[in-house]
Amino acid sequence: MKLAFIIDPISLLDPGHDTSVAIMEAAQILGHEVWITQANQLSAIEGKAWANLQPVQLKPVKLVDGHWQVEKDWYQVGDRLFTCLEEMDAVFMRTDPPVTIPYLYATYILDLIAPEKTLVINSPRGLRTANEKMYALQFPSVIPETIVSQDKAVIGKFLDAKQRAVLKPLGGKAGEGILFLEAGDRNFNSLVEISTKQEKEPVMVQEYLPAAKEGDKRIILLDGEPIGAVNRIPTGNEFRGNMAVGGRVARVGITEREKEICATVADKLKADGLYFVGLDVIGGYLTEVNVTSPTGIREIDRLNNVSLGKQVIKWLEEKVSNK
Repeated sequence: MKLAFIIDPISLLDPGHDTSVAIMEAAQILGHEVWITQANQLSAIEGKAWANLQPVQLKPVKLVDGHWQVEKDWYQVGDRLFTCLEEMDAVFMRTDPPVTIPYLYATYILDLIAPEKTLVINSPRGLRTANEKMYALQFPSVIPETIVSQDKAVIGKFLDAKQRAVLKPLGGKAGEGILFLEAGDRNFNSLVEISTKQEKEPVMVQEYLPAAKEGDKRIILLDGEPIGAVNRIPTGNEFRGNMAVGGRVARVGITEREKEICATVADKLKADGLYFVGLDVIGGYLTEVNVTSPTGIREIDRLNNVSLGKQVIKWLEEKVSNK
């Protein structure tokens, strides 16, 4: 297969952590061509999606004493080739959030790829549909009590009822801008004003789940099926478990309740073309649905001695062969 990955600059990626690198590496090991580009290298010409692509060769990471070892010059790219993306068997849209206006424009270009020729993972339409915070609201039976509002009075009433809550910017990533709210905090008005940009932009406010102290579980779904999980545990005085803010990772299984959550969202994810997804689960409740560039593969592989990247590519081989 010929595979294109739309990623952030490869020089900025951490090969010992980055899921895009893990999938590209697995594709290379399994004998497929790997090409890379960036969202700002896409073009629409005569109703088709084109891109400046570069072939890439990776030196796979190695697990030594429980840690990924990375060679200094771990990648090598070739000359640019301007080509129609329908020449690829699959295109992975793996640009990191936030979802900006240029990001949305890139998804419109990807809409021009004929699905019978080339599979796009995840679907451009699905990426536009699935705000990573708001999407979970479609599954009220498996989420904590949640509101979305920019109204200080509405947020205050919810906080008074719950006493403790977590405020999340709708366009945030990696735990950025998430606040812990407590009833009676004299800073409440200022915190809400800053987060909502003076009540002009809505935010999500969720009931605080005490189980967050035990970890924020990331479950990886492939075509609606859970294939692995990792627990991210807050450290020090930090209430967030995100790896980007220092959360410690630990091996973990998938409970029956979490399988129920996966089954609840699976049909909708598949209908929206969201093939590779990361669910965030705290205390048996779904808190977020990550679709842009969900991470966690390297940590799951390291802790469980598996290769989810190879599992993704083998699934893709079957998917492509059945087109």
